Amino acid sequence: MIRPYLVAVLTESIFGFSFIFTKGALDYVTPHQLLAFRFITAAMVLTLLCSLRIFKINLKNRPLGRVLLLAMFQPVLYFILETTGINLTTASEAGLMIALIPVFVTMLAALFLKEIPSPLQMASILISVLGVGFIVLGGGRLTTSGHTWGLVALLGAVLSAAIFTTLSRWLSQHFRPVELTFVMMWAGAIFFGGLAFFEAQNLTPTQILALLQYKEVWTAVLYLGILSSVVAFFGMNYFIAKIGAARSAVFANLATIVSVAAGIGLRGEPFYWYHLVGGVLILLGVAGTNRFGPRSRS
Repeated sequence: MIRPYLVAVLTESIFGFSFIFTKGALDYVTPHQLLAFRFITAAMVLTLLCSLRIFKINLKNRPLGRVLLLAMFQPVLYFILETTGINLTTASEAGLMIALIPVFVTMLAALFLKEIPSPLQMASILISVLGVGFIVLGGGRLTTSGHTWGLVALLGAVLSAAIFTTLSRWLSQHFRPVELTFVMMWAGAIFFGGLAFFEAQNLTPTQILALLQYKEVWTAVLYLGILSSVVAFFGMNYFIAKIGAARSAVFANLATIVSVAAGIGLRGEPFYWYHLVGGVLILLGVAGTNRFGPRSRS
């Protein structure tokens, strides 16, 4: 059963490279505009694939309200809270808070899905989080920004991601990954498209579309909309269904390694000892979490 793990690594690699594209596009568009472009593109591509019968979607007489609840937590609430938190706190604080997602998922999975972590698995998750801490702290000390609401927002983003992972695992019994992804993409397109519309009321549709003339914007929209949304979220829903919530959550920390590697290789950012130590700890944590997997309780 190696396929879900390969999908998990590929998915988190896609998420890791998305930082490079996002950073370049935000020099020309607002966060809400980029999110709107991203999810509208994703929803249209997924709809086209379904129209061509490459994927089959059947949502009739299904518990659609549960999937909409899933979409409310991811992508809607997660992206709002993460963006707000990053704007109000330091990068080191944001990185450490987001790294807590596997811990929250493990607790929720144990509470609601009866995926009871073993002591060694819990230790492995903490090792992975420690590795992220080495990287985001940059070998120094964490400084407090004093923006309490920013920390609360980041905690909300962590909780939203943990609830999403748990809900996705639960809904995998009733929906296929492509059906969950389809609803999520359209929910993001409608919500963030509406935010971008109200934000740009003084702009004409021609002026809004003109933003896509910049290479940094249209390449980011294609990457984020197709790879980082359609492909990656489909992959995420798939491997969560196959390997469980607690095991899958720790793979998110691999995105940190990819982001650092992309920054070094593509943007010429420096490489320090704590990048190496953090990367090794993350890999050890991921390996240990899957080696000492959760026990199912009847």
